[in-house]
Amino acid sequence: MIFQFHIPSFPLNDYVERIFYYEGLSPTHNLDRFLPDGNTEIIINLNETPQAIHHNQTLDQIQTCKRVWVSGVRTKPITIPSGKGNRMLVIAFRKGKGFPFYPLPMNEISDHVLEADLIFRHSILDLREQLLASSSTGHMFLLTETFLLTRAGFNSLQADSFSRCIDYAITQIIKSPNQLCLEKLSDEIGYSQKHFIHLFKSQVGLTPKQYMKIMRFQKAILEIESDHSYDWSFIAHKSGFYDQSHFIHDFKEFSGFTPNEYVSKKTDALNYVPVS
Repeated sequence: MIFQFHIPSFPLNDYVERIFYYEGLSPTHNLDRFLPDGNTEIIINLNETPQAIHHNQTLDQIQTCKRVWVSGVRTKPITIPSGKGNRMLVIAFRKGKGFPFYPLPMNEISDHVLEADLIFRHSILDLREQLLASSSTGHMFLLTETFLLTRAGFNSLQADSFSRCIDYAITQIIKSPNQLCLEKLSDEIGYSQKHFIHLFKSQVGLTPKQYMKIMRFQKAILEIESDHSYDWSFIAHKSGFYDQSHFIHDFKEFSGFTPNEYVSKKTDALNYVPVS
């Protein structure tokens, strides 16, 4: 089994959280429910076997992904293969920071998984061919960095003041995912509320309010990992929910499980819940 992470060099490290490569995984289950985490990714399949997306309830196959695909920021869970027998390279962007690499507003791919050549044309398929011909993971990571820098441009990334503005907003939302935080943000940033929402949606993929709900859910996930007493009222309050009933409602909306069901099913892999 191989599972290797790579942190890109400057300036990509401000935009890409990590690039990782894996092969030879052998989980005991076949399907995972992947929970909304506020991230966007590019997934490069280095096998010839297509991958499927499954219906969250029936587990029937509803979509096939072939060589390379993009996954936009999500407001609903998605059921995907567990990684058994796969060989993949994944580009995981920092929250709200994938925008400079795409030729379209990020809200156009929200809640979608799309074949990447529809967005990046043949250049992404060329990258895949280069990765397949590469002799080492280190060289794969270098090729991927070169692709990303070509897409966005070194100088453009350095001068990207709009993304810095949104990065600040996301940082504040993650820190305090509650309504009071949103009310303060547009004033602190210096834009009108309407312009701030438009800018946030085009760069992140969702409105600030939608994104705040996901970050509140993610804070609850982290609280569950650290507080094994599972005091739901305490976790709801600490995660920024108005009350326990709102917490349970949002938790089921974003995961498909009640908090108790989630605890009984989860593993150590954060945001991946075995379902089959």
